[in-house]
Amino acid sequence: MTEHNPHIIDVKTIENAKDEIRKIGSDPQSIEIMAPKAISKVIKLENVVLRDAIIIKQDMLSIGGEVAVPKNTFELYEKTGDILVIGTLKQLNELVEKLSRHYQRLKNIAKELSVLLKDIK
Repeated sequence: MTEHNPHIIDVKTIENAKDEIRKIGSDPQSIEIMAPKAISKVIKLENVVLRDAIIIKQDMLSIGGEVAVPKNTFELYEKTGDILVIGTLKQLNELVEKLSRHYQRLKNIAKELSVLLKDIK
């Protein structure tokens, strides 16, 4: 055993995050701010127009997240493909806000993501 006993805590929901933050005695007002940052998710989106995937990737990178796209995305600009959106719950919610400001296809993706993210409690 080491002096500081590092170990991974499996935090999957907002309530898990709040409980863990509460357990270490953090300021109660900070819990609401920190909890969404403690949950990371990988979301697969299927049949995304690859031109849209580039915009999603740029928006996600701008807020510190990541999007994995097919290696030939720029060559297949008008085709569709699957992508992985990777980020904290906070970043994913920020992405929804950003995408909702774009054109209709991206607004539709924002709505779908919003519904999915509401289920993470």
